[in-house]
Amino acid sequence: MGTWGAGPFDNDTAADFADALDETAAGERESLIRSALERAVDPADQLDAADAERATAAAALVVAQHPDGEPTCSNYGPSEPMPEIFADLRVLAIDALDQVIAQSSELAELWDEAPNGPKWRQDIALLGAILDPPIPPQEEALFEM
Repeated sequence: MGTWGAGPFDNDTAADFADALDETAAGERESLIRSALERAVDPADQLDAADAERATAAAALVVAQHPDGEPTCSNYGPSEPMPEIFADLRVLAIDALDQVIAQSSELAELWDEAPNGPKWRQDIALLGAILDPPIPPQEEALFEM
């Protein structure tokens, strides 16, 4: 793996994805992000590691625009401003992250064999939790019975 860390842009494939985004016209960047997420959501059989890495980076870009999200890595992430991400990409990003950590993911298999595998899974879970936070328990009844 051309990987130097567990972060979404800490690998060669994601860094190349960031470069491609920077080289793409501003109005077409959202389409590139959407495509990366869609490829991960609907893998033919096993999710290829490179597609999973691109999907993770794309999901991190969606998270970066969420009110609870953090900016992406400025060293390896895109340097050009990203377009406003459409709300429907949040659901697509959640589904993509689910596939990235699924049993049929080559990337998950590789990380499960690595010493930093638990850290990587924790980072992926954090991205998903920001996009799809758990619903807090309801304290009051909405109506009386």
